[in-house]
Amino acid sequence: MKHAALLINLGSPESTDTKDVKKYLGEFLMDDHVIDLPYFGRMLLVKGIILNTRPKKSAAAYKNIWWEEGSPLIVLSKRLRKKVQEVSDFPVYLAMRYAQPSISDTLKKIKAENNDLEKIFVIPLYPHFAMSSYETVIDRVNEVMKSEHPDIRIEFQEPYYNDEEYIEVLAASIRRELPEDHHLLFSYHGIPVRHLRKSDETQSHCWQVENCCAIDSPAHQTCYRHQTIETTRLVNEKLGMDRKNSSQSFQSRLGRDEWLTPYTSEVFKLYPEQGIKKLAVVCPAFVSDCLETMEEINIEGRKEFLESGGESFVNIPCLNDDEDWAKLLGSWINKRLKA
Repeated sequence: MKHAALLINLGSPESTDTKDVKKYLGEFLMDDHVIDLPYFGRMLLVKGIILNTRPKKSAAAYKNIWWEEGSPLIVLSKRLRKKVQEVSDFPVYLAMRYAQPSISDTLKKIKAENNDLEKIFVIPLYPHFAMSSYETVIDRVNEVMKSEHPDIRIEFQEPYYNDEEYIEVLAASIRRELPEDHHLLFSYHGIPVRHLRKSDETQSHCWQVENCCAIDSPAHQTCYRHQTIETTRLVNEKLGMDRKNSSQSFQSRLGRDEWLTPYTSEVFKLYPEQGIKKLAVVCPAFVSDCLETMEEINIEGRKEFLESGGESFVNIPCLNDDEDWAKLLGSWINKRLKA
């Protein structure tokens, strides 16, 4: 085939052994898109502090969610790729930004299996732009292609946080799981506020203009916070949700820097006091269930909410290998590669 498609997700440790978790965390946290400190400062923080304390705790968390077939994120991503392949007219491959299957190894495989390869269409499995997710995939693919496959063209799927078809698929998946009498919380992965400023092409809008996410600006093309707010708004419109019955928060912060708020963990404790005792949570920053959704939200978050006085907690799964989601990805591939 002259054209091929590549889906790229986050990645996962090879096992729940502390050594494998440490290896994965080392690769993930040493990425300067994730911890954007100068190299030696990042190395001191990650290798001198974090990797001496966090891997054991993270390994225990992974054990809570690990499947017999392996890492849920990897298993679900493979199932998705298989379903996308069934509706795609072009070969579809899968890689992970960190760990295996690596981007470099997968690109070599694509070239080896398609002798006349001219173009690869890459879909980062992140709906929103962020330095630590979408951008790091783009930069890593471009780096590998430049050094190893300069003769092959590469195209990327743009962030699809507000794509009409994507919103319809996401809303439908939520509708199937959402009880009518539950408050709906959109919990997005958190990022440091400084990442917003760094990603702002105008260098004068994000976090510098009052109510910046509501004021139209070129900065929104790379503003994670604006894009999450738009996803929440558009899904609520599809669902016909009253704004009082829906809210948004951010999870998984690291360190003492200023991160996006409100924090999901604090919301879980406050809601019962505010009269919200039946809660449904969806995590649209992820398209595949993983540690952050299965352990942080569905285990730890559930416990926090119920122990704080909550009465019912519903965890809404990610899109995973949803049939309509796979068909949508397949249609994007076919349209782009037939153009």
